[in-house]
Amino acid sequence: MVNHRLSLSEFLKALPPYGKAANQLNLISFNIQVGIQTAGYHHYLTRSWQHLWPHKQRTPTLDRIADILQHFDIAALQEADGGSWRSGFINQVEHLATKAQFPHWYQQTNRDIKPIAKHSNGLLSRVAPSQVEYHKLPGLLPGRGAMVMKIGLQEPLFVIVLHLALGTKTQAAQLGYIQNLTHDAKHVVIMGDLNNHADHLLTNTPLAHINFHSVDPLLHTFPSWQPQRGLDHILVSDSLAINKVAVLDTPISDHLPIAMQIELPSGILLPD
Repeated sequence: MVNHRLSLSEFLKALPPYGKAANQLNLISFNIQVGIQTAGYHHYLTRSWQHLWPHKQRTPTLDRIADILQHFDIAALQEADGGSWRSGFINQVEHLATKAQFPHWYQQTNRDIKPIAKHSNGLLSRVAPSQVEYHKLPGLLPGRGAMVMKIGLQEPLFVIVLHLALGTKTQAAQLGYIQNLTHDAKHVVIMGDLNNHADHLLTNTPLAHINFHSVDPLLHTFPSWQPQRGLDHILVSDSLAINKVAVLDTPISDHLPIAMQIELPSGILLPD
């Protein structure tokens, strides 16, 4: 039986045995819930105050997350705080980039509730991008966005980080926007908390018009203490080979991270 949930060390050991080649990228997507440790539904009540107030345990929790991220080349973050009262005015994306030694990091604040909270997406990369774009996603309620990073100049790799809305109709509109952004792209990676199962996303939304790999329905990421739903995804166009994918058994947030190693075709020229 295939083990869909691995420890970080098990995942790293399962990668191809010849070491990391120049055309391989290790990817991770993690909804970090602003550094709040959650180990049961009761914590949504007893620790809800941490969404509004600072807590001394938040920075050590971020450092645990950084220990995981340091093994990856590109990290997509959701539910990060961009530096507000509740985070002790620490930009959590910058903090994680510094601790995990990523030379390139980008933050998109989608909902700024001054001075209490700065709801943000984050993107960390060891590979220098050729371009980074920030997009607001459609929806009745504002506060959802997408970050688009392009790597390479010839047949660039599009890496898109986003956190979709909860409603299926709004999700479809937001993914329609993403589909329009990538209509002429050959190599696409979508990373994030997509708030729905992969079979729905790849068959009943505009993503059906993009040739993605099928996704194992047993890659469950939520809730972290007893995963039953696959809400967090790394979706990869079929032009990119997948060497390994797994959910990491690292229950810190209320979501588990998902990790993947992909192999790039020769048409994508990574910068030195």
